[in-house]
Amino acid sequence: MTKPTVFSYDSPGQIKQFLESHELAMSKRFGQNFLVDRNMREKLYSALEMDKPGLVWEIGPGLGAMTSVLLQKGHRVIAFEIDHGFARVLRELYGELGEFELVEGDFLKTWTDFAKTPPENGAETCDAVQGMPDRIFGNLPYSAALAIIADLLENEFIPPKMVFTVQKEAAARIAAKPGSKDYSAFSVLCSSVCTVRLLFDIGASAFWPQPRVTSTVVSLAPRATPVAPTARREFSRFVRCAFASRRKTLHNNLLSWSPSAARGLPSILTQLNLPSAVRAESLTPEQLAQIYFALQAE
Repeated sequence: MTKPTVFSYDSPGQIKQFLESHELAMSKRFGQNFLVDRNMREKLYSALEMDKPGLVWEIGPGLGAMTSVLLQKGHRVIAFEIDHGFARVLRELYGELGEFELVEGDFLKTWTDFAKTPPENGAETCDAVQGMPDRIFGNLPYSAALAIIADLLENEFIPPKMVFTVQKEAAARIAAKPGSKDYSAFSVLCSSVCTVRLLFDIGASAFWPQPRVTSTVVSLAPRATPVAPTARREFSRFVRCAFASRRKTLHNNLLSWSPSAARGLPSILTQLNLPSAVRAESLTPEQLAQIYFALQAE
């Protein structure tokens, strides 16, 4: 059970007053906008589809609006917060709770070491972070969203479900299909590892301060037959090279990945009934994986 906060997460006025009393300022760099719509917070929680208490990693909790929901529902929360001022507030609000653990700093620089940190003196909070969390959740800033998701996928760290709120344009890139303007190496990585679903949009009015963009909630769950974890990082590099220049053919782009492998590409394309001048953006993630593994086998 959470201790009561000293302000309402539904009230922009109270949040503003709380920030001023703690000498905290909003950071555009970290994409800080507070979700003040209570119904939307409950909708986000439902998207996690947790039918029993479990461990949730929350990226960018801010002042803890969703943290509060998760704790009230009986879950353990490991919160990753980059803003030192907000980290101080989170410790003040929830630091005494055994179900809450805070990791301060840039998620991209802290999560891998934290996930591997052994328990100290048998402390339950350290035991809780051993292994895979049940869910990873977060309202991700546009500047870091794609890097965070790619880092998790390439490091083979994929729980049963991840739910992220991202800028609508970022969501389009995550879920893009072949031939579309948003289809990219990042789209291929996501679809090669996870089943991607765009759940719903969140309008600017649900946040304070109101952003100038629409947000989209994205769900990622492990595919039944993903690209093998041991091959994932090199496959991702292969795909980035394949998409390096949209005006170039797949063959020409792959010269920067491996000139010797590129020489074997024409015969593989013939076997797959694909044109020799094919471009990466017209290929499905499955076709790109077929080409990659065939090149590796030569």
